[in-house]
Amino acid sequence: MIPFLDLKAPHIELRDEINAAIDRVVSSGWYVLGPEVEAFEAEYATYCEASHCVSLANGLDALHLALRAMGVGPGDEVIVPSNTYIATWLAVSQCGATPVPVEPVEATYNIDPALIEAALTPRTKVVLPVHLYGQPADMDPILAIARKHGLRVLEDGAQAHGARYKGRRLGAHGDVVAWSFYPGKNLGALGDGGAITTNDAELADRIRVLRNYGSRAKYVNEVQGFNSRLDPIQAAVLRVKLKKLDEWNARRASLAAQYLRGLADSGLVLPQVPVWASPVWHLFVVRHPQRDTLQEHLTGAGVGSLIHYPIPPHKQQAYAYVNWPLDPFPLASRMAKEVLSLPMGPHLELSKQAAVIGAIDSYV
Repeated sequence: MIPFLDLKAPHIELRDEINAAIDRVVSSGWYVLGPEVEAFEAEYATYCEASHCVSLANGLDALHLALRAMGVGPGDEVIVPSNTYIATWLAVSQCGATPVPVEPVEATYNIDPALIEAALTPRTKVVLPVHLYGQPADMDPILAIARKHGLRVLEDGAQAHGARYKGRRLGAHGDVVAWSFYPGKNLGALGDGGAITTNDAELADRIRVLRNYGSRAKYVNEVQGFNSRLDPIQAAVLRVKLKKLDEWNARRASLAAQYLRGLADSGLVLPQVPVWASPVWHLFVVRHPQRDTLQEHLTGAGVGSLIHYPIPPHKQQAYAYVNWPLDPFPLASRMAKEVLSLPMGPHLELSKQAAVIGAIDSYV
């Protein structure tokens, strides 16, 4: 069996360093926030070419608290992609605000900047693009629209650690970037974790207070906050893995190039990369009109695959109360029926990748 993703392999490669990092935290006696978390925040901010990093318990909290720090609340609207993981929408709803979906560019799966302005209303407060599958969204036109209308921009970078837009690493193009360190991410912890990066000191400070019960001094609570703090053990593990991130991303890029060559005549719809984008290939997503039968064939051939994502947010039961028209977002719906993610990760062996390509060739 060729797994979709091998989560044991990164640990095996870095076992000694990870074990030493964990032991360092356990021996320190400091188990909430503290120097290990502060060190990771400083290192990740530098890596992202940003002035500030605030670590959090998970990626959803990173989105949610960033929106709250921007003043988003009941009655407000936030522009979101129609084609994304539901967490992007949930963060908006958790603020009491309304997610306003915009369809993607079909070639890149990311939000279409040309459609954003038509979706704005007097209640719009934030534009929330997602760097889906590890490929940057087209930020310049998005930022131009936001500046024109006096809006904030929150980027969802949960799948794009290390990606570059027009040569500059993602981390502070907009007002805030929200990150997830879920184990399967390019930079993954050994459990949940998240962070934001920003060049805005005031926003960073607000999020830092919100994550810690609304407090910056013990037992002094300035606002009604939350408990969303990155565990020092996870911070220590992430510090080890951060040193390998560029190397692992380069391995992913090499595998993606091989997929693009090997599947060029397969009949699949393959990923397209704009000239201004340097993706990190969190996922290698193809499309096929008979996706389900293709996936069954791959499973029978011992090849693991996943669907990201089988149900678009507007069709989820969680948002059934909206009473959408028949299908207001047909492109997102069609993508959900056709997309298939092939095995991808820095530890995927070339021989196994060749077997994946061979299994696809034997079907199409």
